[in-house]
Amino acid sequence: MVSSRSIGEAELPATQARVPEGTLVYAIGDSHGCVDRLRALHEIILEDAEQSARARRVAVYLGDYIDRGPDPRGLVALLIEEPLPGFEPVHLIGNHEAFLLRFLVDLTVAPLWMMNGGAATCASYGVDPARPPEHAEGDDWLQRELKARIPETHLAFFAALRPSHLEGDYLFVHAGVRPGVPLGAQDQADLLWIREPFLSSDEDLGKVVVHGHTPTDAPVVRANRIGVDTGACYGGPLTALVLEGGERRFLQV
Repeated sequence: MVSSRSIGEAELPATQARVPEGTLVYAIGDSHGCVDRLRALHEIILEDAEQSARARRVAVYLGDYIDRGPDPRGLVALLIEEPLPGFEPVHLIGNHEAFLLRFLVDLTVAPLWMMNGGAATCASYGVDPARPPEHAEGDDWLQRELKARIPETHLAFFAALRPSHLEGDYLFVHAGVRPGVPLGAQDQADLLWIREPFLSSDEDLGKVVVHGHTPTDAPVVRANRIGVDTGACYGGPLTALVLEGGERRFLQV
């Protein structure tokens, strides 16, 4: 079911955070192969954007496009082949894309990746990790098959993913930042993986950090961060945060 909702003013913390004048930003949470959900969310984003006079439209995808969900390959193809018309797309890297990129050069990560949903990605590209060819030993066959089956356009997409993006008073990352460390000195591992002490921190982080990575039943709005991973691959909604001037609201599907 497609739905949209706006966050009420009473729910918002006191903040002066704004995106640049004339800019409309949609930050889309972890989609994990839920291609039908993302396609439906794209439709309501397009409808929503038509109500705004902002000339510059930006779609920031917060990472974790693959693993766990029903069609990782199809979701990546959607992002590559059917971008939102009239939008600047920004594709951030999530820890699951980092798993894939590392596996393509380092077999030792295979068990951990498979435990974290990697089998769904392999299957979507036509490789079943549970059915190695006869006489195969170790995981080198899986690495070899996956390299051969992932299209070059998809490999280029994964290689070009960015660790962060800045719009006005907002910093967009996959997982979060480490409190107490200047934003320009953050370790990429934290941008992809951190939970604590980031999630419980109430200190000024330098920007309002918009992130995914940690699924919650509903979007989380704090003075210093906004979390928009609402567990789409676990049956929750797929969420987009909408930022326009100093206003915030959510779209969900």
